[in-house]
This record gives sequence, structure tokens and C-alpha cells, in this order.
Amino acid sequence: MTGSPLNRSSLNRSPLDHGRLRARLASGEDTLGTFVGAASPVTAEVCAAAGADWLLLDLEHGAGGEEQVRDAVPAAAAYGVPVVVRVESAARIRVGRVLDLGAAGIMLPRLDSADEVRESLRHLRYPPAGDRGVATYNRACRFGLDAGALDREGEILGVVQIESARALAEVEEIAAIDGVDVLFVGPRDLSHDLGVPGDLTAPVYREALERVRKAAASHGKACGLLVSDGAAAAAQRAEGWTFLAIGSDSTLLAAALSKALTEARRHDDEETTS
Repeated sequence: MTGSPLNRSSLNRSPLDHGRLRARLASGEDTLGTFVGAASPVTAEVCAAAGADWLLLDLEHGAGGEEQVRDAVPAAAAYGVPVVVRVESAARIRVGRVLDLGAAGIMLPRLDSADEVRESLRHLRYPPAGDRGVATYNRACRFGLDAGALDREGEILGVVQIESARALAEVEEIAAIDGVDVLFVGPRDLSHDLGVPGDLTAPVYREALERVRKAAASHGKACGLLVSDGAAAAAQRAEGWTFLAIGSDSTLLAAALSKALTEARRHDDEETTS
């Protein structure tokens, strides 16, 4: 007798993160990832293979839909990299579907108050603590083989975006909420709402960043930020930011190819001007 699949330690062979990313951040470890929005599981795999600590699959602004989670999670997991999903909205059904597909965490966009955050976080928990739909025939429950997963909902990473002046005004209260693991700033959204669109050097924006960072630190939460490149990420790491997204799959590809093409054509430009 070889025993059942579960008796052969098959639970260890899984594309699920099982709370490791959440634990790393809770311990104060700083991590680096990137946004994935090109709607390609191969692109997600490339980003994982490159050494990211996590991928942020973007369903709010990305090119594809929830079906991407089905393929991106195991592709990234082959390299030990978890996938966090920015849902297109904080609606219960949107959150539940991507969690069932194996997301390691949820990024909740455009929440403007602590009350909205509390209500949205209920979608990450099963009753009675929340209102997530209960089913076991999915990846999150190992397709019915791991019903115990229903008792491990505390493994899910909760990322709340601070994208508006209203959210900023309540950021200390938001940071104190149980289930908020990361406060994440999207620079474009926040700078626009603060009246300095795209000006990341504006005093009002810099003050807002510091307020978010301090709110996270005072409540033992991680603070996250989208930056353009590795140099910017290094600078923010030095300031205490611990969940840093370096660009996206499409912006990094575009920047790398643009730089390569410019270098390749430099000789032609020099001949033209000589």
C-alpha cells in the first residue's frame, strides 16, 4: 500500500504561497516585485525567473482578466514566487474568484475610508468573520483534497492602496485595522488627487509619502510604493519602504528595448551630424 496522495506529503507540492510572503513582511523584511499587466503567463514566468520576491498581477489596469490568475500562479510558483492580485474592484465576487485561483494576497484599489477598508477585508475571510463564498473544488483548497485550507485564511496578504486625499486623511486609522498588512501608494493616483499630477517632488506629495510610511511603521505594517527602476527602489529601501514594485512587465520591456535601440542607432546619428 502506498497510501493516499495526502499521505505522500503532496501538500508540500503546491503552487500556493501558504502565507510565506505575509510572514516575511510581518517580520519586517523588505521585498521587491513588479506589476504584471501584459496578460501573458510567459511574461509572468519571466519576471519570476528574473528573481522577483513577488508578482503583482494587475486586473485594474492590465490587459487581461481573472483568467490570468489560473496560469500566472503556477508559472510563478515554479520559481517559488507568489502572486498578489490587484482586483478590478473591491466587490466580493471579484476578490473571492482570484483567491479561489490561488492568489497569495489581494491589493484593494481606490478605497477612500477606513469603513470601506473594513468592509472590503471581509471578502478575504470566510463566515462568520467575513463573507467570502465557501467552496473547496478549487486550487486554494487543492481541488477538494485540502479542506483544512478553510481554516488557514489568515495566510492571505491584505494590501490596501492609499490613492486619495480622503484615504490619506484616515491613513492612521486604516493602518490600525486587523487584516491590513501593507499600505501601498500609487504615485500617479495620489499625486493627481493632491493637485500635483505626476510631480513626485512636490512638498505636499513628499509629506504624504512620509505620513503613509510613519502610519505603517507605527502599527507594525509594511509600506509599499511603485517606483520606476532599481535605483529608485534602492533609495526607497533606505528610507524604510518594504514592499516595492519596480515598474511593470510592459514598462520594463519598453524601457530596455528603447535603450538598446538608441544605443544601436547612435552611430547612425553621429554620422548624420558629422
